[in-house]
Amino acid sequence: MGEHKESLRKIITTLALKNDEIQNFICCLKQNLQNLEANSTRVQEDLESEFSSLQSVLDELKDGMVTRIKQERASRTYELQNQLSACTKALESSEELLELANQTVCSSETDGFTQAAKDIKDSVTMAPAFRLSLKAKVNDNMNHMMVDFTQEREMLQAIKFLPVPPTPEILASECQVCDNTVAVMWALPEPDSKIDHYILEHRRTNHEGPPRAREDYPWMVVEGIRETEHTLTGLRFDTRYMNFRVKACNKAVAGEFSEPVTLETHAFTFKLDAGSCHQNLRVEDLSVEWDSSGGKIQEMRKDKNRTNSPMHSPARSAMMSPKRAPSARVGRDRFTAESYTVLGDSMIDAGQQYWEVSFDKESKAFAAGVALRSLGRFDQLGKSNASWCIHLNNWLQQSLTAKHNNKARALDCPIPDRVGVYCNYEEGTLSFYNARSKLLIHTFRTKFQQPVIPAFMVWNGTFTVHTGLQVPSIVQSGQKRNSGTSSSNASLT
Repeated sequence: MGEHKESLRKIITTLALKNDEIQNFICCLKQNLQNLEANSTRVQEDLESEFSSLQSVLDELKDGMVTRIKQERASRTYELQNQLSACTKALESSEELLELANQTVCSSETDGFTQAAKDIKDSVTMAPAFRLSLKAKVNDNMNHMMVDFTQEREMLQAIKFLPVPPTPEILASECQVCDNTVAVMWALPEPDSKIDHYILEHRRTNHEGPPRAREDYPWMVVEGIRETEHTLTGLRFDTRYMNFRVKACNKAVAGEFSEPVTLETHAFTFKLDAGSCHQNLRVEDLSVEWDSSGGKIQEMRKDKNRTNSPMHSPARSAMMSPKRAPSARVGRDRFTAESYTVLGDSMIDAGQQYWEVSFDKESKAFAAGVALRSLGRFDQLGKSNASWCIHLNNWLQQSLTAKHNNKARALDCPIPDRVGVYCNYEEGTLSFYNARSKLLIHTFRTKFQQPVIPAFMVWNGTFTVHTGLQVPSIVQSGQKRNSGTSSSNASLT
């Protein structure tokens, strides 16, 4: 009976996963249909616009050339008409002289003949007909205005859709994820000298499989990439995975996106447990500020809001990650008296984890480290065997110490304004670094008997926690070098 139930549970799990996969594929297909409709309409409108633009160019060119023909015809007509008018007048004058000369020759009168002949001779000498050029000033040939569109017609007939760049392939085995950077590499199926640039898109996700049609995070776009690789830096890994896809672009069009690739972006993320912090601490997301009047205000609101607190909501209880550490005591007065403490909401029970905290160096007191869940409500960090920390004191003189089990060791180093905390649970290592230079400040070596939780304390000051960080490579390499050496801080563990 038990074996059959277990087998049935496995079948149910498999069917549920398959149904989820099919549902996601259906969503993708529906999205593809919508995209197809929108893209088809867009390219058709673009095509019509291009042809309209081409027709406008041809019409403009035609109008210009017709205007030139008309201007040339008008100019030549004017010249020929002027020449024709002058010739007509000259011919009329010449015909009158000819008729006069004929009449004089045929006249029988002898008186005045000599004078008449002389007058005719003088008139002929001055006649316009003998001063005219009998060559047309312009010709009637308009061949220079002819056009031959044979080559252009062939070019137009050769118009076709633009060649689309080939689809790249992301080389998942060559992509690297470290130090909160992702180096993505890809290749083309065949060389293409017309590729101008690439467009890379990336998106955060908590799903390991292929990208889903509906995600909580949008695609982020990186344009103008000239090489077949790109490195994203300064990332905060607050999800388990990231999706990547890339497409090639030539001068005119973009190709298809590559098949998406999912890369794991492991990092330690947590929030601050506002429900268990000291009432004088004001917690906003990952920032904490000392508030001397907070106790009075919180005490007034405590009873009113206790049942509505996120720490007590059924939704939070139902959705809480197994790694989330439930508050040991209810209310914001989890820590009291002089234990100005706030804990993270995630336990560390395996692996290597890293986070950073930036703080006001003028704070009267500040501490950062880890603590067991059994840390008492009156316990100050480092003053019991349930917590390990480094402690900044500005009360009388500035000092930085490592504290555990009410023992302290002075640390002779410049006080940074941002500290990195490294925890290796299996090896029992807790190290503190200058987050900017990655120089080691102090290392505790112990054996954690229980899961630990990030822990912080501040008095008259502020601090901000930075999560979603991977263990820096320089920290990992330093830990490997020191893993076999004895610790000078053994007295504090």
